[in-house]
Amino acid sequence: MKLGIKKVKMHVKKNDMVKVISGNDKGVSGKILRVFPEKNRVIVEGVNMRKRHMRPTQEYPQGAILEREMPIHASNVKKVS
Repeated sequence: MKLGIKKVKMHVKKNDMVKVISGNDKGVSGKILRVFPEKNRVIVEGVNMRKRHMRPTQEYPQGAILEREMPIHASNVKKVS
């Protein structure tokens, strides 16, 4: 183990069903898409949606505004069976 990096135990993992217990999306349920243990954050499907402005590319010739899920703190979610 490297110096300064500690292993963090999280109470949820990828593909768990969770319910948001605090914040703007309180009460919303969803599946965990990604976990960031070093930052103690998770991305939940359909929760904390934010707009991302994309500059023009070959895929989006005029650019685009995409809605994506952003990470929320793991303490704001509760595992649902």
